[in-house]
Amino acid sequence: MSLESNYQPNIPAPISDAKLAETFNAVMARVYLWMTLGLIVTTAVSFYVVTNEAILNFVFGSIWVLLGLFVAQIALVIALVGALNKLSTGAALGLFFVYAALNGVTLSSILLAYDLGTVTMAFGVTAVVFVLLSIVGLTTKQDLTKWGPILFFGLIGLILGTLVNMFLRSSTLDLIITYLGILIFLGLIVYDTKFIKQMTYQAANQSGDLQAVVGRISVLGALKLYLDFINLFLFILRLLGRRR
Repeated sequence: MSLESNYQPNIPAPISDAKLAETFNAVMARVYLWMTLGLIVTTAVSFYVVTNEAILNFVFGSIWVLLGLFVAQIALVIALVGALNKLSTGAALGLFFVYAALNGVTLSSILLAYDLGTVTMAFGVTAVVFVLLSIVGLTTKQDLTKWGPILFFGLIGLILGTLVNMFLRSSTLDLIITYLGILIFLGLIVYDTKFIKQMTYQAANQSGDLQAVVGRISVLGALKLYLDFINLFLFILRLLGRRR
C-alpha cells in the first residue's frame, strides 16, 4: 500500500515557504512527541507484564496467545495506515498507542531473556544513533528515492533469513542477520525521516487544511519512526546482549 496515496486533495493551494516551514516544524514536533510517548507506553507495559505473574503466565503460557497478539499488532498497523485519511487525529493516535501497548506485552520477553543493564545499554545506544541519523534525514539534500526499493528488498531478505535460521539454528547466519538488520534500520531511519519531510511539503502544497496535514502525517510519521527505533533496538540488543 502506498503511503503517499493517503493524500489526494481536490484543490491545489500552494503556500508560502515560511508557512511550509512552519507546517513542517509542527509535524516533526508532534512526530517526535507521539513516538516518544509510544516508547514510554511500550516500556511501561513491558515492566508491568514482567512484574505480574498472572499476566506473564497467560501471555507466555500459550503459543496461541502470542500468535493472537502478533496478528492483532499487524492488523492495527494495517488499519491505521489504510484508514488514516478517514480517521480523526484522536482516533489515529488511539490506535497507535494501543499498538504500542500490545508491543509492550510481547516485548516484555526481552526483560526475561537479557540483563537489565544490557537492555539499558542497548536502548541508550539506539537512542543516540537514532537522534544522529534523524538529523541526517532532516538536513540531507540528497534524493533518497532509490533507497526505498533497496531497503524494502533488504527487509524481505531479513525476514526470509530469520525464518530459514529458525530451522538451521546457525550462529553464523544469526550474526549475519543481526548485522544486516542493524544496517537496514539505520538506513530506514534516514529514509523515513526524509520521507516524512517530503510528504509534508507535498501535502501542505496541495491541501487547504493544514491542521489535517499536521495531524495525519504526524501520526503516520510517529508510527514509522517508532517501528524503526524498536527494530534497531532489538538488533543492537541481540548484538550486545548476553543471554541469562
